[in-house]
Amino acid sequence: MTHEIIVGVSGGIAAYKSAALVSGLVQEGLGVTVVMTRAACKFVGPATFRALTGRRVLTRSFDAHDYPLGPHIELARQAKLLCIAPATANVMAQAAHGIADDLLSTLLLSFTGPVVMAPAMNSEMWDKPAVQRNLRQLKEDGLHMVGPQEGWLSCRQKGVGRMAEPDEIKSVIEELLSLDTP
Repeated sequence: MTHEIIVGVSGGIAAYKSAALVSGLVQEGLGVTVVMTRAACKFVGPATFRALTGRRVLTRSFDAHDYPLGPHIELARQAKLLCIAPATANVMAQAAHGIADDLLSTLLLSFTGPVVMAPAMNSEMWDKPAVQRNLRQLKEDGLHMVGPQEGWLSCRQKGVGRMAEPDEIKSVIEELLSLDTP
């Protein structure tokens, strides 16, 4: 039986790594649906993920044609796991505070299974007390964090904030799915 998962892509330069993550998950036989924020579409186009998954990529909250109950409800009920990669400071704040103002954040509130987040941002942002508070809250809420790593950042400096590598994220997803399999 194929596990259905959702990969949420938020708006950061690390979104390009999400394409490799999605490709690897599909090659492992997982059914992957991609949900992108509006900002994510500025970094990587939906066509990339459509080609990798063979599925429509969701970017809007309301799609009554395909999802009469709303995609945030129906996708949440169909999937075994939700992974957000990259998880920007904005997405982490939305999740930590229960803010739902787009499809990804609304889906996150509706989802009852395991959630994996792969934070990615500038090291100055990562070090902010507000981001660290949100991180603590998300961990307390039971979300699984992968990274970030230290390395070369898009702001042309080294520091902590680099999104974990796709294989590392994929391993965490596979481990969580194996715990769910009888």
